[in-house]
Amino acid sequence: MKKDVTTEEKIKEAAREVFMAKGFAGCSSREISKAAGMNVALVNYYFRSKSQLFQIIFQAAMEDFVTSMMTVFSSDQSIENKMRIFIEREFEFLSKHPELPVFIITEMNREEGCSIDHSCFFEKIASSGIFNECAQAQAEGKMRKINILSLTLLIMSNCQYPIMARNLMQGIHGLSDEEYSANLILHKQNVTDMLVTYLFPTQTNNKI
Repeated sequence: MKKDVTTEEKIKEAAREVFMAKGFAGCSSREISKAAGMNVALVNYYFRSKSQLFQIIFQAAMEDFVTSMMTVFSSDQSIENKMRIFIEREFEFLSKHPELPVFIITEMNREEGCSIDHSCFFEKIASSGIFNECAQAQAEGKMRKINILSLTLLIMSNCQYPIMARNLMQGIHGLSDEEYSANLILHKQNVTDMLVTYLFPTQTNNKI
């Protein structure tokens, strides 16, 4: 039996939706098969197990996430502009894929863990030269001296939390989807200005 690319892609798309909604532990192969409009035997023919299918979906999700960073980090912009553009692009990317942060974090925190080697994604980002650029900018006094972990936490917490906590924030403040989306646009600008000003303070206002 020859495998059909269209069928394979249909299964992966259905699996992505189910995994994003319920996680690896929260769904079964039968649910994925039902979402794809196929029987379990056919899904297992294309992907031997739920675990193998999950690895493919998780890998693709992580690569999408990293690619959104690489397009900015590999550009010819100054380090300050790269940070500004990256923060703005991060908001835009997460607004289009709001399920990704929770999915990735939840699956990486599973007790049995995810068997994918996550270090390869860090190495891919490092290959863009962004970490070396930060070190050089700090040595030249252009950028605040801050380690990569702290820098990552600053950006991820300010960009990802508003997306992950959308339902909570809307409930607390009584906002509709449209109102919250409008506030996210304002928040994106506030976060961009705040982080860039902090990371690249002027000599007259702040000594590094």
